[in-house]
Amino acid sequence: MAVNLNTGGGRHRPGHTKPMAEINVTPLVDVMLVLLIVFMVAAPLLTVGVAVDLPETSANPIQDQGEPLTVTISADGVIYVQETPVEYENLVAHLEAVATAGYDQRIFIRGDQNRAYGDIVRVMGRINAAGFRRIGLVTDPEME
Repeated sequence: MAVNLNTGGGRHRPGHTKPMAEINVTPLVDVMLVLLIVFMVAAPLLTVGVAVDLPETSANPIQDQGEPLTVTISADGVIYVQETPVEYENLVAHLEAVATAGYDQRIFIRGDQNRAYGDIVRVMGRINAAGFRRIGLVTDPEME
């Protein structure tokens, strides 16, 4: 025996149902997982914008807390501070302008391995002569 407890006073129409008051979270979880994967893949690509072919070494990475400035020397000799091209003569003035920690700012130098070693050392020496003391060279891990 079936009982209809609908006290709405009207007749029940076939095919007409009440809306559900529950939220389906499955699509939300799916979207969040896809976004998580996208950001996990994209985050390492956002750290440095200038592509250079770094030399490989077996040195241990530097463990530092702050965000360093990056000076990049590309294969064609263009000098970049972060992602901004800078002339060699204006390099120190530009670094002084963007260094948030002054002369204690950590500066990483990324030199393309196809660029002459003397060009990379010349840029490093100019930065050091200006008073910046926390300078490091960036390399790729050596493949075994």
